Amino acid sequence: MSNAQLSVLFFLELAFILSVCRIVGMLAKKLGQPQVVAEMIAGVVMGPSLFGMLFPGLQHALFPKSAMSILYAASQVGLVFYMFLIGVEFDTSLIRRRLKSAAAVSLSGIITPFILGSLLALLLVGVPGLFGKSVVTWEAMLFMGAAMSITAFPMLARIILERGLAGTSLGTLALAAGSMDDAAAWCILALMLSIFNKDSAVALSAILGGAVYAGVILLVVKPLFTRLTPVVERHGNLNGPVLSLVLILLMVCAWITDTLGIYSIFGAFILGTAMPRGVFAYHLRKVLEPLVVSFLLPLFFVYSGLNTRLNLVNTLLLWGIALLILLAATFGKGIACWLAARLNKEPNREALAIGTLMNSRGLMELILLNIGLEKGVITPTLFTMLVLMAIVTTLIASPIFEFVYGRHRKDAAASSQKEENTVQGQQPLAERVLSL
Repeated sequence: MSNAQLSVLFFLELAFILSVCRIVGMLAKKLGQPQVVAEMIAGVVMGPSLFGMLFPGLQHALFPKSAMSILYAASQVGLVFYMFLIGVEFDTSLIRRRLKSAAAVSLSGIITPFILGSLLALLLVGVPGLFGKSVVTWEAMLFMGAAMSITAFPMLARIILERGLAGTSLGTLALAAGSMDDAAAWCILALMLSIFNKDSAVALSAILGGAVYAGVILLVVKPLFTRLTPVVERHGNLNGPVLSLVLILLMVCAWITDTLGIYSIFGAFILGTAMPRGVFAYHLRKVLEPLVVSFLLPLFFVYSGLNTRLNLVNTLLLWGIALLILLAATFGKGIACWLAARLNKEPNREALAIGTLMNSRGLMELILLNIGLEKGVITPTLFTMLVLMAIVTTLIASPIFEFVYGRHRKDAAASSQKEENTVQGQQPLAERVLSL
């Protein structure tokens, strides 16, 4: 295909992708699922697993191999912008408010599934067709451990906000533990990427370079951007020069960390955490979030879905392995976080809710899996199994949370309101009027 033909096809791909994501999103909303879950499922639907199976000619014509590089590049831009916005929303004050309990929950939710994932890799590394041919045992263990231990902080935060729990004890603890888990996941991811370069000097330079980059952003760039807050306040919006400066710096930071070998999203996330809070962050999200979430981010989910081929999991052994991965990921993280919360004297129902929320993996998991596939650490077969695990653990987070905590909270609120109404009914009329 010529460049002109590819550009024309790309516009058609965009229209198709956004339409399918919106349709699946409307269906998911009726089932109480957030848009991010819908887009994960929509990505798989548009891939060879469903669309390609039902209409192979049409699917191949719409998503030919020659067009994948453009879709990949666009998806990476969307991913960089999204992780930048996640950094902008990253609230370190939550960690300080519930440090002890959050640290216990976060560490338990990382260490236990990491060990389970590593042990699972030790069993699976001998199964042909799951890991790359050049991958040694300890690399397979490191990757599987990381894949099991990740929590999707954006997904967790969305559930907390939608349920009106942001200011509660449970909401604060879950957000604090999730943010610590997220930060640890980035460290694991950066370390893993540097190690997979197969060169100790490159790995060392990546780790040191990443540390220097983070230090410069947080110690030099952050104070400079704080001085721009009065400019934004004075104009009442994020004016052109300031927005241009942010976008230029974002692209430079993505390039720097990609060049260092620790992936562009790491640079975007760190830069996001350096953005001033309050008015500046509000206007930054107001300008970027609608375009990023509604337009750019779905491209990443679709690119992941096009690499997910359910027909590769075609034997009882492979389906058994997929089920084992799902069970190890779900129970390893859920039980560990629940137990850690209970040991820190959290009520049982809230501890169960925290274990459920920490189990959602969402976008973070897909980022890790795509990197593993791109680097040749895992094959498309294992990639498909892990994508299924990511979708299922994210899909069940909301309904299980509602079952173990949400419905009881509603019942308690209704009972409290009923008692209040009864008491008011026994008061003199003047007091009841005044209480209104």
